[in-house]
Amino acid sequence: MSEAGGGRGSASPVPQRAPWNLVAAAAALCLVAATSVCTAGAAPMSREEKQRLGNQVLEMFDHAYGNYMEHAYPADELMPLTCRGRVRGQEPSRGDVDDALGKFSLTLIDSLDTLVVLNKTKEFEDAVRKVLRDVNLDNDVVVSVFETNIRVLGGLLGGHSLAIMLKDKGEYMQWYNDELLQMAKQLGYKLLPAFNTTSGLPYPRINLKFGIRKPEARTGTETDTCTACAGTLILEFAALSRFTGATVFEEYARKALDFLWEKRQRSSNLVGVTINIHTGDWVRKDSGVGAGIDSYYEYLLKAYVLLGDDSFLERFNTHYDAIMRYISQPPLLLDVHIHKPMLNARTWMDALLAFFPGLQVLKGDIRPAIETHEMLYQVIKKHNFLPEAFTTDFRVHWAQHPLRPEFAESTYFLYKATGDPYYLEVGKTLIENLNKYARVPCGFAAMKDVRTGSHEDRMDSFFLAEMFKYLYLLFADKEDIIFDIEDYIFTTEAHLLPLWLSTTNQSIAKKNTTSEYTELDDSNFDWTCPNTQILFPNDPLYAQSIREPLKNVVDKSCPRGIIRVEESFRSGAKPPLRARDFMATNPEHLEILKKMGVSLIHLKDGRVQLVQHAIQAASSIDAEDGLRFMQEMIELSSQQQKEQQLPPRAVQIVSHPFFGRVVLTAGPAQFGPDLSKHKETRGFVASSKPYNGCSELTNPEAVMGKIALIQRGQCMFAEKARNIQNAGAIGGIVIDDNEGSSSDTAPLFQMAGDGKDTDDIKIPMLFLFSKEGSIILDAIREYEEVEVLLSDKAKDRDPEMENEEQPSSENDSQSQGAEQVMSVPQAVDLVDHESPEESALNSDTEPLSPADTDDAASVSPSEQTSDPAENHETTSVNGECTDLDNRLQEQSETEEDSTPNVSWGKKVQPIDSILADWNEDIEAFEMMEKDEL
Repeated sequence: MSEAGGGRGSASPVPQRAPWNLVAAAAALCLVAATSVCTAGAAPMSREEKQRLGNQVLEMFDHAYGNYMEHAYPADELMPLTCRGRVRGQEPSRGDVDDALGKFSLTLIDSLDTLVVLNKTKEFEDAVRKVLRDVNLDNDVVVSVFETNIRVLGGLLGGHSLAIMLKDKGEYMQWYNDELLQMAKQLGYKLLPAFNTTSGLPYPRINLKFGIRKPEARTGTETDTCTACAGTLILEFAALSRFTGATVFEEYARKALDFLWEKRQRSSNLVGVTINIHTGDWVRKDSGVGAGIDSYYEYLLKAYVLLGDDSFLERFNTHYDAIMRYISQPPLLLDVHIHKPMLNARTWMDALLAFFPGLQVLKGDIRPAIETHEMLYQVIKKHNFLPEAFTTDFRVHWAQHPLRPEFAESTYFLYKATGDPYYLEVGKTLIENLNKYARVPCGFAAMKDVRTGSHEDRMDSFFLAEMFKYLYLLFADKEDIIFDIEDYIFTTEAHLLPLWLSTTNQSIAKKNTTSEYTELDDSNFDWTCPNTQILFPNDPLYAQSIREPLKNVVDKSCPRGIIRVEESFRSGAKPPLRARDFMATNPEHLEILKKMGVSLIHLKDGRVQLVQHAIQAASSIDAEDGLRFMQEMIELSSQQQKEQQLPPRAVQIVSHPFFGRVVLTAGPAQFGPDLSKHKETRGFVASSKPYNGCSELTNPEAVMGKIALIQRGQCMFAEKARNIQNAGAIGGIVIDDNEGSSSDTAPLFQMAGDGKDTDDIKIPMLFLFSKEGSIILDAIREYEEVEVLLSDKAKDRDPEMENEEQPSSENDSQSQGAEQVMSVPQAVDLVDHESPEESALNSDTEPLSPADTDDAASVSPSEQTSDPAENHETTSVNGECTDLDNRLQEQSETEEDSTPNVSWGKKVQPIDSILADWNEDIEAFEMMEKDEL
């Protein structure tokens, strides 16, 4: 555990505080004071190099913002692969992700204060005029209260804050008369009906035009919300109250925070991920610092800085102590159960926790911030970007990366706190990776899969609101910014609110309710700026000495921290039964299973089925042992499927005008050369005749030495491969015959053989759904000669092509962007999840077969981007490390006939769902024993 907590003892009286304006100034300027103290081992970066990188950030912003304004505005977001705007209702629904879109020019509003930070005041003035002229906040659309607050309300308030600053300077915005603030107030009133609950926690969604619970509102029936959704309102709502004098906004946000604080788990001082907005019961009882909770903690600390209310700091410090006690397992941050905080809730981490080192810097706890940040940086160096989720042994869990800015945010704050030029090099790496892997002619595209380098037609507004802001500030000197950034606090969306709001319109009665709930260890509460001599010893290699042991942590198979659960067993107690040691014929083992609530059933086909009911266990400890045993058994069972499950492959278009920028996610084949072990195949594409490839080709001269395109159906995949191989093709791409199919709506295909020996197939074969395949077919129609690369992952672009394609100016980049009009569909797995009342595991697992699949197809989620199917876990016992792949079973079936309407998915209960059921059983048992309260 980190050293951050300091000594703990009995509660002591709260010390006298300095006048708030002085405390706020000290807190705001703390990081600046620390900057000159510590210079770690990295060589200093020259001013010229910093200026070059700063200018590069400006050019990158121009590329993203300019393409949004040219190709997407007034739509909410830019679709950078198809060079058009994303309009709610006109594109296929992406589920909850679309709740951020309200037909209110989201990206423009979210980018307002970024323009000022980047010294683009003329563009800012033009943007404000466009917002006032074009944006309508009265649309009949259901939006997320949380996203609308942090992006739109925060964007309007940040724009207003800097507009009045520029007006006071006397050069720009002289015409401005608080119009953005009036829009913010209008939006605030539109969000207030969401708080009409008995608890004061807001509904997660609201209709901008009709509010809540009206028939035409189409919302208001939800019962749950995430902790961050309800606890990330105070900065924007309080700022709106302080700016306007309307106290109702701050009152509602405070009430929601008070309720969350009251509902924390009292013995652990942790909060869950999801809560019932009517009863206050925790729906998801796992707790961490990532998705679902992250900004709740952030806003407690920042509310103290902005508003000067001591109770917010007391609550934050209480939570922080619990985080460092239970969740922090340096360098990891692992979710735990709020009732059993010594029990890890999962063995993977999500990318949103990358903000936490930055928050620790604001807290003044530098050492664990350096450790976690370095671990995250090592993951980035391995995968180029931070995967949306990764396991404790640093493998990809969820492969997508929507260009999140949290790691850049923490990098900026660590550099401000330490002055260590190492973090400038980290920022340089981020810039290079964005330009190398995410930049496309029409902007920057999110990564669909960090392993293959495939893109998603998505550029979220937060990319412009946060990423470029933090990267520019990282390399900027004080004179490069036209105002003093230290006079402002960053919201979770990096919008700027002035610190002078702390002394403005203070009409809210501030009641310190914290001490009513818990005795506080005041030694952990910092009321003033941390002493830099304590934070940074007089050792120029201090930060480097912390990072050095973590340099190779990603390559090690047994990271520190994951064995804590094993070490927490009662001293002297007999170790629990491990899945790898279990024998179904051992009577002692069967008795242990019964004690853990696990039943063993012998099936007629000779297999053994294990079923656990935690409520039948002898005790809660035995139920936990049973849960761990079942997890291990799932992992061992899934290992049998490892060799049959192949990761996704990549089809990369490398010819003009694409030059490798368009990468399509492709399904692999269980026959032919393995692209991960053999050199990639590069060649021009040609359609085979007959197109289904089920007989001898009539155009062998056309496919000779090329990659043949074949349509799915009519015969086996292996038969198609043999026919094009006999015609002289060097590879094959099978395109689905089900029109409109795409990885948006179906799991990725894995092509199986024909049940015969396929060693004679020597060419690589990949599978594309219809939408992905149409991109290549459209390219052939438009450019005739189309060259592609078949590989296990996207390759670096040809330097000569890169130079040829690199824009020399913003106009050049935009004109090139207009040439690319073909999209890369997203790869989002949509699997219907069942929730059976009891969870069963077959120890001899067989593949699951979807109904009505064509050819010899093995349909598998197979490590796709947003599905939690790929669940790698690491189990550590007695110091030994065993790498285990925890994945959904492979789905496969061989058929000869093709049907026009394919059933793409089969209801599969993912492992996470099974474990959630077991966790609920355990908690129910524990509540029966009444050992929690």
